[in-house]
Amino acid sequence: MGNPLYLILFKIQKLYMALSVGQKAPDFKLPSTSGQILQMSGDLLGKAFILYFYPKDFTRGCTAEACEFRDQFEAFRNLDIPVFGVSRDDIPTHQKFRKAYKLPFDLLSDGNGKVCKSYDALIPLINMPKRVTYLIDEKHEIAGVFSDMFESKGHIDNMLKKLRK
Repeated sequence: MGNPLYLILFKIQKLYMALSVGQKAPDFKLPSTSGQILQMSGDLLGKAFILYFYPKDFTRGCTAEACEFRDQFEAFRNLDIPVFGVSRDDIPTHQKFRKAYKLPFDLLSDGNGKVCKSYDALIPLINMPKRVTYLIDEKHEIAGVFSDMFESKGHIDNMLKKLRK
């Protein structure tokens, strides 16, 4: 934690907090590794889901987080909760990442960062997505949020606890 970049990111993370529980989730329309364009207000109408934002494919923390979602995917599937990962990486990079780590969920590409920004998941000075996970309910309101740049496992544990209440 003595690395200056980590200290800067930690301070920035505290300044730019995520959306709050009870807020309406911003609609989005993004290309997916399924080959389709996923739109919340159409494809996920009346459906609860997990939307997790992360900085970059193939980096240590992001790979650990994606693999943790993969390893816990059965629990989300049993609760009928789809999982979607979002970063600014393009679809070909996402497809390679998904294949390399056998991810059973789709990754969404937010190349211009507009969706990340609308979810308060974009660090303004460096335009990099921060690590934040949202549980979005059937009414498309934020039902749970976990934001921590350095604790990837906490995102999954936190969401499963909220879902099992």
